[in-house]
Amino acid sequence: MRLILGSASPRRKELLAQIGLVPDEIRAPDIDETPARGELPRPYCERMAREKAQALPCGADEVVLCADTTVALGRRILGKPADAGEAAAFLWALSGRRHRVVTAVAVRRGDRLWERVVETVVKVKALSNAEVNGYLASGEWQGKAGAYGIQGRFGALIPWIQGSFTGVVGLPVAETAVLLQAAGIATCGEYA
Repeated sequence: MRLILGSASPRRKELLAQIGLVPDEIRAPDIDETPARGELPRPYCERMAREKAQALPCGADEVVLCADTTVALGRRILGKPADAGEAAAFLWALSGRRHRVVTAVAVRRGDRLWERVVETVVKVKALSNAEVNGYLASGEWQGKAGAYGIQGRFGALIPWIQGSFTGVVGLPVAETAVLLQAAGIATCGEYA
């Protein structure tokens, strides 16, 4: 079986390496990621992962892995910010509060689809102007849901999480390994 990673995210590729996998090919799906009116974060995230997996071609000898990560502040979806102004608004909204990071994983082999959703609670400390402006100046917020990456500088502003660290980064490795094994891809969790 060939493993196709349906994501251009370098973080997801790195996380796959943690379970002993290197994708045979990377195919980034091109779908509309606009939330439906009134759509809640978890159903939105599940739909995105599923639609990404279904949008990609999948040969008989291929397994396609797609994921979507969404930052949820209550019922509000904090996606990838369009600019530094929106990133600042997201960071101030998260400051001193808990929020959820929802990551949905979809694995497809032929007509079969395996899915899993992982939610992690994340606490952001009360941020100062210097911390917000310094993080914005770093540029690390670009292309990241909720305007932050826990694996970078912003990790110093998160005193605790409850759940999957790798799910917050973008691919919950334990759950992903189970899905891939179900689809016929051996991971480092399987020993002869």
